Amino acid sequence: MSFDQLEVALQERRDAHLYRRRRLLQSPQGPEVSVDGQACLAFCSNDYLGLANHPALKQAMIEGVERFGVGGGASHLVMGHSSAHHELEEALAEWTGRPRALLFSTGYMANLGVINALLDKQDAVFEDRLNHASLLDGGLLSGARFQRYLHNDAASLQQRLAKSDARRKLVVTDGVFSMDGDIADLPALARTTREAGGWLMVDDAHGMGVLGETGAGCVEQFGLSQSDVPVLMGTLGKGFGTAGAFVAGSEALIETLIQFARSYIYTTSMPPAVAWATLASLKLVREESWRREKLQSLIQRFRRGAQQLGYELMASETPIQPILVGDAAEAMRLSEGLEARGLFVSAIRPPTVPVGSSRLRVTLSATHTEQQVDRLLAALEELRGGVA
Repeated sequence: MSFDQLEVALQERRDAHLYRRRRLLQSPQGPEVSVDGQACLAFCSNDYLGLANHPALKQAMIEGVERFGVGGGASHLVMGHSSAHHELEEALAEWTGRPRALLFSTGYMANLGVINALLDKQDAVFEDRLNHASLLDGGLLSGARFQRYLHNDAASLQQRLAKSDARRKLVVTDGVFSMDGDIADLPALARTTREAGGWLMVDDAHGMGVLGETGAGCVEQFGLSQSDVPVLMGTLGKGFGTAGAFVAGSEALIETLIQFARSYIYTTSMPPAVAWATLASLKLVREESWRREKLQSLIQRFRRGAQQLGYELMASETPIQPILVGDAAEAMRLSEGLEARGLFVSAIRPPTVPVGSSRLRVTLSATHTEQQVDRLLAALEELRGGVA
């Protein structure tokens, strides 16, 4: 049997301007990078605090390799749970104000593991319409009755919860929505979920490091407790600049995940040197608040400039600053025009975002300068004027 049918589907994606291709990064993460052999000023990394190439993290990684070797060697429950992993879990628990934390190899695996460990066909899961794919996949794979409520709408959620007679009700939301950049109304969602006798799970992948007094994310920014948000997930490959993810919560939650989360039980642990480097990263996240302050300054500078140029920005106070374009071909034209000017900004198209909402996903880092933001705005001005 040939793959002719697959080739047809691939060509259809090309014709619709939706085809994706990998680009080859030939330098460390940072504002100035080499992509496919070309020097570029990048505005599309999730390295929000600029820590992925920080000297302290590189040194900690080297020390971690010397102390623990390279690979995890086994799953956490066999012989892969090192003292580096354990120390990081304890530090993350203390930072988030929860009794325990549990490391996962990726955020995707964390979300699949949590939802499937907590729910089965007797239960119900309620998800924001704009949740990350890993959250949606986790809900669908769990076998629980799956419902989606209107984006960031506690009233829509309440209506769905009121009609449910499920044994367990899990409400799942992103903290910061990865393609829109807006922040979930966690106080309202927490109140609605608690009144319905459910649990609220927050995936704060894009809030960790960026929001809150110590960078502990949306939950810290809103002043919410563990009783408000019983399940908190955060990733380490964005604001932290390393890799992996964690879930923080009660003793009962973490022990349940250790016993029942298949994506935790049946996979090799992250390299212990990565955990060791993340301990160094956590120290910088907590102590160097100037990175969050600078980010806010750059966000405001970009938003003022883009709005003056007549671009349609989405309602975001975070480093994710999408320029709503609508048409996929036009989003690609703008992205390619920026690249021709030495700027790298990704065009986000369906199925990642709904049809008709293609966009440029501009992301800012604390290591960007004001001059670099102004260079991006100048290029956008040229493209707005129809300059090729």
